[in-house]
Amino acid sequence: MGVQRMRRTPVVAAVAAALLATAVGPSAVAAPSDRHVLLISVDGLHATDLAWYVRQHPHSALASLARDGIDYAHARTPVPSDSFPGLVGQLTGGDPAATGIYYDATYNHALLPAGTTDCAAAKPGAEVDLTEDLDKDKTALDAGQGLAGLPNSILGMTGKPQTLIQPSALPVDPATCKPVQPNQYLQVNTVFEVARAAGLRTAWSDKHPAYAILDGPSGSGIQDLFTPEINSNVGGGDWTTDNTATRQYDHYKVLAVRNEIDGYDHSGANRVGTPAVFGLNFQTVSTAQKLPGGGYLADGTPGPLLSSALDSVNGEIGSLTAELAKRHLADKTTVILSAKHGQSPTDPAALTRIADGPLLDGLNAAWKAAHPGSADLVAYSTDDDAMLLWLNDRSPAAFDFARHYLLAQNGAGNGITGVAKPFTASGLQSVHTGPSYFHTAANDPRVPDLVGVVQYGVVYTGKKSKIAEHGGAAPDDRDVALIVSGAGVRGHWTVTAPVATTQIAPSILALLRLNPNALQAVRTEHTQVLPGLR
Repeated sequence: MGVQRMRRTPVVAAVAAALLATAVGPSAVAAPSDRHVLLISVDGLHATDLAWYVRQHPHSALASLARDGIDYAHARTPVPSDSFPGLVGQLTGGDPAATGIYYDATYNHALLPAGTTDCAAAKPGAEVDLTEDLDKDKTALDAGQGLAGLPNSILGMTGKPQTLIQPSALPVDPATCKPVQPNQYLQVNTVFEVARAAGLRTAWSDKHPAYAILDGPSGSGIQDLFTPEINSNVGGGDWTTDNTATRQYDHYKVLAVRNEIDGYDHSGANRVGTPAVFGLNFQTVSTAQKLPGGGYLADGTPGPLLSSALDSVNGEIGSLTAELAKRHLADKTTVILSAKHGQSPTDPAALTRIADGPLLDGLNAAWKAAHPGSADLVAYSTDDDAMLLWLNDRSPAAFDFARHYLLAQNGAGNGITGVAKPFTASGLQSVHTGPSYFHTAANDPRVPDLVGVVQYGVVYTGKKSKIAEHGGAAPDDRDVALIVSGAGVRGHWTVTAPVATTQIAPSILALLRLNPNALQAVRTEHTQVLPGLR
């Protein structure tokens, strides 16, 4: 079955006012400068994780947010449940069909390969890699800026990380023969752009310079974008390979946001005023869910490493709320706590690791054997705990060939202990065409041609270390925490009706007394403000 898209009724503007005519579409009345929204994404944080932690630690910072706010007990991220569509959804109000963002690493049948200079002769079809691979130097925490004294000097990293993106690594637009910047690839405007149009300050902190995508099509949505490279070198790996290192990495972003709460830019060097909309993501919980020895116990509750990671995040969030109180901003700031994605499986016994490389190699070999002289059938794949394939031949016959081949493959992967574990049908539960699954036009050049929904617990990896992943459609991937607390919220209550994390975007604007319909994706998908915030 395809993605179940929520049909929503149009949002009525909270404040009646004349709309400003700007490049970002319908704008909004000017908001009071003393209103703020702090958005926090704790990547991997399930609603059940948060509920468990609050029960275990009733006097914690997380418990305080829950006790004083609205708890949306059944919030779901978009599909695919990847960081990019997850956060883009929170800040645009749109699912991938509206935003055009299906993953951080995808393919586009209409663009030209990176580095193309002779656009008249080039063949369309290009990888769109919005990961650390774009960095000037992905081994450096500052992405190649050249700061001395790293890592402790990282707050000196530029707030314009677009300058650290290599144009030669970007796909090329055949119409202009110029590289397509991340923000230009986004099809709709962002919360940051709407806030800027109303004269408000904006800031954000995340894990790669490619998060400049959040600038939106205008290219000017975020005034202060702090993006230390999480996949840079530290010790014997990157910042995600050891949870202690991940916590240190997250702490740099917390320091940046504390500077912003204090009225400075992220570096703490320039007084610019506290942003109206700002925030950060945490990686600590996500890595604790994925690392060997981490994850969940047999009963589905967090194991020791994950529990400790939640303690760390709780302490960091406590420091942010304390800073708000110290600066007399607590009663003027709404804190929204959610997650870009969950993580699957939470049942360790369900884990089945499958090497996807041999499966796709076999598919290409079978295709060429049946079609002598043909190129590989698979142009590009993204496989975490979903299978997304872009095909060189986009015909129904080619899709049927791929579907039948994959569903016929049985073999052996490995389970949580690394011991061999059989799999059937390539680990897939079902296979769909991308346009039918995402409800897009058949000729959409961005949408995957084949979408494989995995059997619960399947993770595609050729190694034996990863114990969880995200990207799929399982509840573990999509059911995330969502709490709105602080200014604009009166008392605690729990919303048991299903909501989508895309509803965060119009809610931010409503809290700032801006018009949610200024967001193009909100108008397209009729995304509602979260219940209780109107």
